[in-house]
Amino acid sequence: MEKDLGKIKKNDTTDIVLRIDDFGGRKGLTIREYVSSEKYTGFTKAGVRILGENFKKFKEIINSVDEKDLENSEETPEKKTKKSDDEDLMDY
Repeated sequence: MEKDLGKIKKNDTTDIVLRIDDFGGRKGLTIREYVSSEKYTGFTKAGVRILGENFKKFKEIINSVDEKDLENSEETPEKKTKKSDDEDLMDY
C-alpha cells in the first residue's frame, strides 16, 4: 500500500515526496528525494523513513517548531553566532 501525501519542490530537477507506505510489513512515513533529469528519473537514496510507531513522536517534534525561527533574518552570515558543540537537543 502506497499513498502519496504531497511533494515540495527542492530545485528544478528535484522534489521532496512524502508518502505513507508499507515496507517489509511495517507501515511508515517516507520522505525522499525524487529526481527528474536526462540521466535519471526516480527516487534517490536521500531521505528518511519514520515508522508508524514513531510517528506520534515525530509529529510532536515537528509541531514544536516555531515558524518564526524559520523566517529569514536581516543578519548577515558573519554576524550569526555558532551554537556551542555541547548544546543538547531535546529528547522527546
